[in-house]
Amino acid sequence: MNQKARTPNVKTRQLTSALLKELKRIHLYILPVLWALFNIYCVIWITLTSLKTNRELATNPWGLPEAPQFENYTRAWESANLGLAFRNSVIVTGASVLLILVFCAPAAYALSRFKFKGSGWLTALFIAGAGVPAAMLIIPLFGLTQNLGLNDSLPGLILIYSVVSIPFTMFVLTGFYSTLPSEFEEAARIDGCTEFGVFWRVMLPLVSPGLITVAIFNFVTIWNEYALALVFLQDPEKLPLARALYGITSSMQYTGDWASLFAAVVIVMVPSLAVYALLSERLIEGITAGALK
Repeated sequence: MNQKARTPNVKTRQLTSALLKELKRIHLYILPVLWALFNIYCVIWITLTSLKTNRELATNPWGLPEAPQFENYTRAWESANLGLAFRNSVIVTGASVLLILVFCAPAAYALSRFKFKGSGWLTALFIAGAGVPAAMLIIPLFGLTQNLGLNDSLPGLILIYSVVSIPFTMFVLTGFYSTLPSEFEEAARIDGCTEFGVFWRVMLPLVSPGLITVAIFNFVTIWNEYALALVFLQDPEKLPLARALYGITSSMQYTGDWASLFAAVVIVMVPSLAVYALLSERLIEGITAGALK
């Protein structure tokens, strides 16, 4: 009888102890949860505001729209020429991310899997570039693109974005490659694979979580980048969305069409949110795999 009475008490103490441990760790979740709720609220508020009239925006900025004004999106798309800017952003972002992966995937593989004289210094030099502020690169990059005849052009901006993104990409990919077991390479070589075959058929698929991770981060960064586009692009026909949005903001001083401005902000946000929504699981898998390795 005593044994039966003690069993529930032991279970109760274990549950209480586990609950107290979780309560002690609750402070670790407070800030992330509050930050997530704040961002969700901002996205919802901006979206709802983009469906209001300018009168509603002025008189009741925190309320719901009386009737959705979808023409705000049409007006923002046509009057601010966002269609052309959207196309430019797709070209610049897609080409930059592709160029980054094409260059960094084999470079990170070579530096992490082959040991040669100066390989450690070369890897450190790549990664050290992440500590250089982007503002310090503007003048030398401007001179370089001017000498190459790429100023005020989409290819020039693609080249700049690709170069600036190399340090972060190399840092992530070298970490993934360096932790892969060497037995995979040895088995592939025994089966007759060349060095390129080992990289292409074996190592590259194994590091795909890292490739997806850096692709997502670089996509979001380049899609929303503004400062470099402001310096290196002046032709209105070549502006990406971030620069076009700035033009809308300036024109609002004269037109007062703030509802269309919020609609333009939603148009700029949608691709980034869609990428996160569609690839969030792969992103988490990539980050978790890198952490575990």
